[in-house]
Amino acid sequence: MNDIAISARGLSRHFGPVKAVRDLDLDIPRARIYGFLGPNGSGKSTCIRMFCGLLTPTAGSIEVLGLQVPRDAEQLRMKIGYMTQKFSLYEDLKVRENLEFMADVYSLPGKLARQRMDEAAAKYELQHIMDQYAGTLSGGQKQRLALAACTLHRPELLMLDEPTSAVDPENRRAFWEGLFELVDQGTTILVSTHYMDEAERCHALAILDQGALVAAGTPAELARDIDAQVLLVRSSRPRAVSKFLFPEHGDEGPVVASAAAPFVHSTAQIGNTLRVMVDAGLPAPEERLRQVLSSAGLPVDECQRVDPSLEDVFVAATQARKRARAQP
Repeated sequence: MNDIAISARGLSRHFGPVKAVRDLDLDIPRARIYGFLGPNGSGKSTCIRMFCGLLTPTAGSIEVLGLQVPRDAEQLRMKIGYMTQKFSLYEDLKVRENLEFMADVYSLPGKLARQRMDEAAAKYELQHIMDQYAGTLSGGQKQRLALAACTLHRPELLMLDEPTSAVDPENRRAFWEGLFELVDQGTTILVSTHYMDEAERCHALAILDQGALVAAGTPAELARDIDAQVLLVRSSRPRAVSKFLFPEHGDEGPVVASAAAPFVHSTAQIGNTLRVMVDAGLPAPEERLRQVLSSAGLPVDECQRVDPSLEDVFVAATQARKRARAQP
C-alpha cells in the first residue's frame, strides 16, 4: 500500500482574480496527524475542499487514497470523513436522529448502523444526550457529535477544518486525545488550526500564507530550519523597546524596522519580556541588540538566545514573504 494518503502537484485554485491556492506541492503520509497552519485567507479550507472533491482545481493534480480527485470523488466519498469549520448537522433534529441520518448517507445497514451508533455514543460521551436536539448542545457537545457523525463509516482519511475554534481548552484537549486514538487505529487525519499548541501536537504540518506553501515538516524540523535567531529580552520598559525596534505598524503587524536595528524581523511581548527575531547570520546577536538599545537609553535587564517556538517559525515564514513582496 502506498504510504502517502494525499499527494498534490501544482495545485491552484482561483476565484476570479483571487488566487486562493498557488501552485501547491504536498505529500501527506498515512496514519499521521498532519496540520495546516495559517492565517485567515491562507487557503487552508480551500485545499481541504479540493482534497474532498468539493471544489475543482483551477490547475494541478490531486491523488487521495490512490484515487484521482475530482474524477473519482464519488468513490472517495465512502473512504473519507469531513468535519466543517461550522457545525453542519441539523440543529432541529435530535442527536440520535442526526446519527441515523448520517448512517443512511453512508449506506450502513440497520444492524451495523445501530452498532456503530452505540459505539460512537459511548466513545464520544453522547449517551445522555441522544434525545436532545442538536441546536441546544454546548460547543463541546456539538464538536463530539460532529466527530461521531463523520466517523460512523470508519473512514481511512479524516479531514477537519478548524474543528476546535468554538470550544474551551479542556474540550480541545479531550478532542485531540480522541484524534490520536483514531490514528492509532490507522486513520489519517488532516486538520487545519489557528492554535499553536494544537499545531505542535501534529506529527507534521504545512504553513500556508496567501495560498502558498511557505514551510513544511515536523515541528522539530521547522524549528531547526528557521531562517532567524530568537532572543529573549527582559526590560522594565518592554513597550518602549518594542516601539523603538518597530516604530511603524500595519494591520498585519510590524512593517518597518528601526533604522538603528535593521537586523530585527519582529517582536512579541510576553509579560515584561520580548521575543525578538533577528537575522539568522547576525554574529553575537545578544551583544548587538544590547548595544543598540543601550545607545537609545532603553534598559535591558537580560538578553539571551532561546530555542524558537512554533509561533516563531510561523512568524518567520510569513514575515519573510512580506519582506520579499515589499522589495522592488
